[in-house]
Amino acid sequence: MFINITTSETGDNKGSCGALVSYLEKENREKKSVSEHEKWFNGNSNNINPHQVRIGIDNNIAKLSKDDSKFFLINISPSQKELAHLVSLYGEQGAKQQLKRFAIGVMDQYAKTFKRENIRNHRDLLWFAKVEEHRYYGYNDKEVREGIKQRGEVKEGRQMHVQIIVSRKDSLNRVKLSPQNTSRGKNASHSAKLGEFDRVAFKRSGERLFDEFFSFERGLIERMDYANTMKHGTIKQKTQLHALVEFSEAHAKPLPPLALNHLLTSILDNKRFDFWDSLATISLETGGLLNSYLNSSYDSTEEMPYIADEEERRRKKKRKGRNR
Repeated sequence: MFINITTSETGDNKGSCGALVSYLEKENREKKSVSEHEKWFNGNSNNINPHQVRIGIDNNIAKLSKDDSKFFLINISPSQKELAHLVSLYGEQGAKQQLKRFAIGVMDQYAKTFKRENIRNHRDLLWFAKVEEHRYYGYNDKEVREGIKQRGEVKEGRQMHVQIIVSRKDSLNRVKLSPQNTSRGKNASHSAKLGEFDRVAFKRSGERLFDEFFSFERGLIERMDYANTMKHGTIKQKTQLHALVEFSEAHAKPLPPLALNHLLTSILDNKRFDFWDSLATISLETGGLLNSYLNSSYDSTEEMPYIADEEERRRKKKRKGRNR
């Protein structure tokens, strides 16, 4: 599950949203009949026209200066596996409707993440969403750079996703809400005045919501926390995560979600020995697989050599960049 927040696909969110609305109408322009057009939606209606989106967002800017962001774009992109799961449950058209329902749930989480009084769910926000069926190759894609595909070509496979334009101001045009404010509550006075927004927590909530909504069994390496830890984590965290992946793969059945969540929390909180104790407990409950794995693999109190080598390469590259 990929959930991202940007300023705009068109590169500007300090003026009218008209250019962005027009850009997101690109698939409709390719359809022969107006009756085939994909309508915009939010928690109140599934039959919203583009001009209603533009007028709604552009008129909701009380007390914003010309240099303030007026709106943000939220991209909800399920993976191929997640989309296949939806289609298997609901069919092609049913999957689209369920994805709309999921988008409303994501906007509930978006509202809650600000931790602002009276901003409790999607109804307290001004937002408009649209389902898109396709994605297109861009100049950054490897296939375009290698000449295999042309820029603008439709990507293969299921690519259904949701694009959401959400106003900087709440639905009553009173409260400023910016996901760019990433204080996470560290500055109490600042957060009380302007709110706070934890992007990682928001994206994690979207992933969890999908699993709950659709009974989706997410593998460890499919989790956002896995990708984040392997990219930004410490050597200790990567060591623990590698052990957890191999331990999980040694089981015929996936580890219970509660157990997996507890172990991931131990890793993310950097509770090193709590992690190993927890994993040992689960190992005893699942046939003692951990002991044989650790004895034949490495000492759990030491770092894994390949991870240490990787970290050292990253440090050298960083030092080299500073010395230029």
